[in-house]
Amino acid sequence: MQAVILAGGKGKRLLPFTRVFPKPLVPLGDRPILDMILRQLKHFGFTRVTLAVGHMAEMIQTYVQQGERYGLAIEYSYEDEPLGTAGPLAQISNLESRFLVMNGDLVTTLDYQDLLAFHQRHGAVATIGTYQKTFKVELGIVENDEHNFHAIVGYIEKPVFTFSVSMGIYVFEAEVLQYIEPNKYLDFPHLVKRLLVNKQKVVSYPFDGYWLDIGTHTDYEKALEEFELIKEKLHLD
Repeated sequence: MQAVILAGGKGKRLLPFTRVFPKPLVPLGDRPILDMILRQLKHFGFTRVTLAVGHMAEMIQTYVQQGERYGLAIEYSYEDEPLGTAGPLAQISNLESRFLVMNGDLVTTLDYQDLLAFHQRHGAVATIGTYQKTFKVELGIVENDEHNFHAIVGYIEKPVFTFSVSMGIYVFEAEVLQYIEPNKYLDFPHLVKRLLVNKQKVVSYPFDGYWLDIGTHTDYEKALEEFELIKEKLHLD
């Protein structure tokens, strides 16, 4: 079982931390978040991991090395220029027929074996892990008449909206690679649109456990506050 971890971003939203080290090495508890992810993957049966790296790649490789401490075979794929979230996949030559892709800044109690089984049952070329996320607008929303924009027909005070968002975790069949051009910038939303245009089956895997992307200061602080509460559910041993 093979996983690809996207670890090449500059983490600009986490400055100034990411001036010192890359985002996957940001500490969570007494270990970097990347260390936690690798231990989780080992727990769920993964044997091979490819780290797609760019920004401060040498620091990541110095810390992780070849995966000996995790019992994983770890390889590296380097990008000289940013290739987006999906673009780096075209540079990895030895991908298996089915593989997991995930961001390197996630805290989650997701059961990766269950995700893979779901993907296989649905016969999809791509499965996207999704999470129900609630957003509150801290302002009053004015509704205008579509025919007379100056006329107000409604007013909602600080509404709350719920969306199904991508967790930054995917399962792909190798055939998706034909939709990714080598050395071209490509993000996952554009890849998914290409798959849909070409009548490929893409499904969502809804998850209602713990999930947090630590890409911002607010979410990173939340992860630090909650880490001890969820630590036992993360399968880090």
